[in-house]
Amino acid sequence: MLKCHAMSSAADAARDQRMVLLRKIPPVDELLGLPALAELAARVGRDLVVDAARTALERIRDDISRGLASGSPEPQAIAAQIVSNVAGLLKPSLRGVINATGVILHTNLGRAPLAEAAIEHIRQTAGQYTNLEYDIAAGTRGRRDVHTGSLLARVTGAEAACVVNNNAAAVFLALASLARGGEVIVSRGELIEIGESFRIPDIMAESGAVLHEVGTTNRTCIGDYEHAINERTRLLLRVHRSNFAILGFTARPALAELVELSQHTGIALYEDLGSGCLADLGPQGFAEPVVDASIKAEVDLVSFSGDKLMGGPQAGILAGRRELIARLRKHPLFRALRVDKLVIAALEATLLAYLRCDFDFLPALQMIRASAAEIGGRARKIAQELKPVAASAQAQVEIADGQSVIGGGSTPAEYLPTRLLHISSAKYSATQLEARLRTGTKIAGAEHTPVLARVSEDRLVLDLRTVFASQETALIRALTAALN
Repeated sequence: MLKCHAMSSAADAARDQRMVLLRKIPPVDELLGLPALAELAARVGRDLVVDAARTALERIRDDISRGLASGSPEPQAIAAQIVSNVAGLLKPSLRGVINATGVILHTNLGRAPLAEAAIEHIRQTAGQYTNLEYDIAAGTRGRRDVHTGSLLARVTGAEAACVVNNNAAAVFLALASLARGGEVIVSRGELIEIGESFRIPDIMAESGAVLHEVGTTNRTCIGDYEHAINERTRLLLRVHRSNFAILGFTARPALAELVELSQHTGIALYEDLGSGCLADLGPQGFAEPVVDASIKAEVDLVSFSGDKLMGGPQAGILAGRRELIARLRKHPLFRALRVDKLVIAALEATLLAYLRCDFDFLPALQMIRASAAEIGGRARKIAQELKPVAASAQAQVEIADGQSVIGGGSTPAEYLPTRLLHISSAKYSATQLEARLRTGTKIAGAEHTPVLARVSEDRLVLDLRTVFASQETALIRALTAALN
């Protein structure tokens, strides 16, 4: 009984103490009268400072209520926190990172990095007026896709081409323009999900086209398409299985068979190529279909992404017969899905690189084409730089064989040989090291660029294939801070 009474008294005392601390918290108006916050409010606006103050005070109240605070902060300390909160609000959340994962087209990290010339073309056109929709020679209104249409046609070999904001939009526009109210024949083995729960059947349903599945998951033959054709058929659809592979007892009609069926029946053949490979990656060991091969095979319409294997900005590209592209451009959705001048500038610069056959101009292709020996040389250099740090920080740095992946939903189960940096520490686990690199351990009071790496067998793993040479100094600084 006495014990219960003592516990109750202690709880009451703690509650009373919390109430005392809560009453000591200064009101927002009092805080805004402090010189530091008054000056801040005059500079960035009172509303922003008030919001930051309320957030800071709510955190303090929560800490006190949960018994996590032994005292109430002084007004000057609260003001400092508010200043810090405002600085965080005014700092862009989108920032650069160092990708040491070895995943070249990392969807979470923005997929293909743009070429320097593409960035420069954006800079030149973003900060001033442009001839986006103006024909300078004629002195009349022009079309915005003239800047990329002829380049795309030349690079792909198509009669015409147009651009929308991503490949899901390209598929949606093609189906809505060419098959609304009719049927689209597609193999069950090609009803893919392209990421974030965007599925071909769902896109088709929203477009107003009716899905007509043929074959089975693992086997579809040309006869399945032939038997499914009826008076309501508007399109034959072939979807590149870019993000998965079906192995074993499988069958799929050759592209030439589908082209022949399309030409015999007069029903257009549309191929969604997804990854958008414009350069042959056969020498690197990848059997990825190339866009111009489909055009040469006389596919009527193809669509693909701009920011995957093509190495450009996010865009959905449609190329094919002139008559079909004209129908797409006339559809009301085309304006809703069109791209802006920044995408056009980046896309134009990227396509010019293909026209010059300058594949190393594009960072994604340069990374794909880099040999394991080249990457190993860079890894040895960094390992050498880290030797003094590793010795003092009780860490080991080793170089080992490994594999890089292209990523971005392309080339499934295919890898690039590489050389990896393996780092282990007596002070930190591999998971702790990964977190220290990622969250930005401060160096001389300043945060370093976040570094994204992998963890395997309690070792930190870094693949320099996806680290730019210009980032190596920053990477060494980040590793130094993380190991100490």
